[in-house]
Amino acid sequence: MKNTTFFSLIILFLLDLIAFSFFLGARPHNLEVSFFDVSQGDCIFIKTPENHQILIDAGPSNATALEKIYSQMPWWDKTIDLVVLTHPESDHIRGMFNIFDNYQIENVIWTGVDNKKELREDWVRTIYNEDAKRFTLNKGDKIVASDIVFEVLNPENNLKDKELKDVNDTSLVLKMIYNDSSFLFAGDISSKIEKILNDVDVDVLKIPHHGSKYSTSQEFVEKTSPLIAVIQVGKNSYGHPTEEVLTRLGNSGIKVLRNDINGDIKIISDGKNYKIITNK
Repeated sequence: MKNTTFFSLIILFLLDLIAFSFFLGARPHNLEVSFFDVSQGDCIFIKTPENHQILIDAGPSNATALEKIYSQMPWWDKTIDLVVLTHPESDHIRGMFNIFDNYQIENVIWTGVDNKKELREDWVRTIYNEDAKRFTLNKGDKIVASDIVFEVLNPENNLKDKELKDVNDTSLVLKMIYNDSSFLFAGDISSKIEKILNDVDVDVLKIPHHGSKYSTSQEFVEKTSPLIAVIQVGKNSYGHPTEEVLTRLGNSGIKVLRNDINGDIKIISDGKNYKIITNK
């Protein structure tokens, strides 16, 4: 039987901090999902209605992700509840180290896969030096954060310490559900993995692998049938996002948002409706 990972946050406020928060007014009970513009890489920051903070990947720069998080969090809050690494490639992992240096991380989730690269070894040292709970997850596991549920759809099997050269298809694929709202964070999977994913009909799709021609097949577009597609992409020499992917999305009437065009992208949901904010 699969385990379900629960995490919760209890903050003890000082009296002056309570007064400060009261003066500012109550926070809205909405889900906020920010797709940060970190150039050619993934970095997603989630604030839940219960004010849990979740980071999925941290992009290719040791500074950019940290700067983005600073802009989204109160100056006095130095704790991130959950950090997720989809897979240990530089455009997803490099920005993590500054974040661990500057924030207390409560929980860490990844697959445990070993691609025999130096950054992966640095990551292992970093998370073991952090006083955090560590979990390696695979298909069938769930993460519950109050009223938010994450379902793990990939990888198929436990990959802890398994050595693989190409780890894109080992990416943690997470489906996030908040009431009637749903998001799919698809890492860098290819169409090979897209074919075997089930229960992926969602409202918002983070396009796999920055819009590579090897991902976002027509079958996957039809299976996910999103209202909104977000492409985390920056200046690159790979041709991302490809015309094939953009055409498939356009022909399906899906609203496409891109970091290289729209800058930071924030999607706010009340559990049913969506509001989009960009900074370009």
